[in-house]
Amino acid sequence: MTTESASEYDLIIVGAGVVGSAAAKAFGEDGRKVLLLERDLSEPDRIVGELMQPGGMNALKELGMEDCTENIESINCFGYSVYRDGQLVELPYTYDPHSNKQHRGVSFHHGRFIQNLRKAASNTVNVTVKEKTVSRLITEEGTDKVIGVVTSMKEGQEEKFYAPLTLIADGIFSKFRKEFTEVQTQVMSHFVGFIIHDFELPYTQKGFVCIAKPSPILMYQIAPHDTRILVDVPGELPSASTGELKKYMEEIVCPQIPVNMQKKFIEALQTERLRPMPSGFLPPSLNQRNGTILLGDALNVRSPLTGGGMTVALEDVITCRDLLSKENIESFTEFDLVIQAMDAFHWKRKSYSTCINVLAMSLYSLFAAQTPEMMVLQNGCFEYFKLGGDCIDGPIELLSGIKKSPLFLIYHFFRVAFYSIYIMFRDNDIYSVPQNLIKSFSVFYTACVVILPFLWGEIKG
Repeated sequence: MTTESASEYDLIIVGAGVVGSAAAKAFGEDGRKVLLLERDLSEPDRIVGELMQPGGMNALKELGMEDCTENIESINCFGYSVYRDGQLVELPYTYDPHSNKQHRGVSFHHGRFIQNLRKAASNTVNVTVKEKTVSRLITEEGTDKVIGVVTSMKEGQEEKFYAPLTLIADGIFSKFRKEFTEVQTQVMSHFVGFIIHDFELPYTQKGFVCIAKPSPILMYQIAPHDTRILVDVPGELPSASTGELKKYMEEIVCPQIPVNMQKKFIEALQTERLRPMPSGFLPPSLNQRNGTILLGDALNVRSPLTGGGMTVALEDVITCRDLLSKENIESFTEFDLVIQAMDAFHWKRKSYSTCINVLAMSLYSLFAAQTPEMMVLQNGCFEYFKLGGDCIDGPIELLSGIKKSPLFLIYHFFRVAFYSIYIMFRDNDIYSVPQNLIKSFSVFYTACVVILPFLWGEIKG
């Protein structure tokens, strides 16, 4: 049985996650009649989306949603420390030149944060929130213009809702992405997550990255007694049901973290569930289908190593809100204006999305180095951090979402590449000079191969 909603909306949003909830509030406050649809409004339980970088906090503040990180036992974060071969370097966030306060990130249990976002959306005038599963899009007869959605319920009933614009924000596993683009997420590895209770990191209120073999390990506190562990596992994921994944953690991963962490790490493996999440890259596609917008991880995916996904998502909401404001477009039935606005959105977002996405993928490639050339770059990157000053401040401002300049990213990346070549010469004797001269060209070529494909993917879309 199919019923049709008596109400027609200005905007239907599919998915009440970070993007959907923020967009509902933003457009509702702009005077749009918004319907926010979510298949399950109970508290979600995920292992990523638990660290909001300072750039994301700034975006939340601009959206009037900064308080959504409060009253959920969240932990302030003021930077990172990086560990490699027994050495530790601290990477603190920089200071805001206007307030003279250190930039601040926040970490938390993902589900608690989402519930606060949903509450903020539902308390916004003009926003209606419904727990329904969107099964398909409704298109105008004879065209591919989307004019609404069909929702299904457990009882088998269907209900139709109509709006001139539908925003798809159904996440990394989006079932509607294929209707907009043929490009799919390039899965490079899996991050396996679990929690260690009452665990001490090298620096309080700072994330911790261990550069291990074959790939990195990430840790950060998400509540007073809970620390999230994310272990990157490249290639085929060992089976959890047969115990192979646990064995991998015990024999390959644990021996590479600092000795004082190993006991708690092993104890947690005996009691905590190991939960994998795919990690990869999906370049953004141009939104050119009448009646629809694709946002969030449905549109654009990067490695979770740098924790920049939510920053990109919230910046995208702000950019969309501004381009599609009532001041610019009175009604979303002005389809040509909407298409023009989304074309502008595709290019306007490059300043922040390119920095965060390309940095995430490039840094992951370096930290998961496999070849001799990549190991040279990995060592050079760590030595670059050890120089301090601008060699920390520059990269950390890019990572935190404060600095929005692709040219600044390219500048620091190739500074690392050339410094890596210098370190290679410095740490070898004079008899290795001829061999290292040849290898230096190979290292520089590898650096180009690391960053340029990701840059191209982001720029061309």
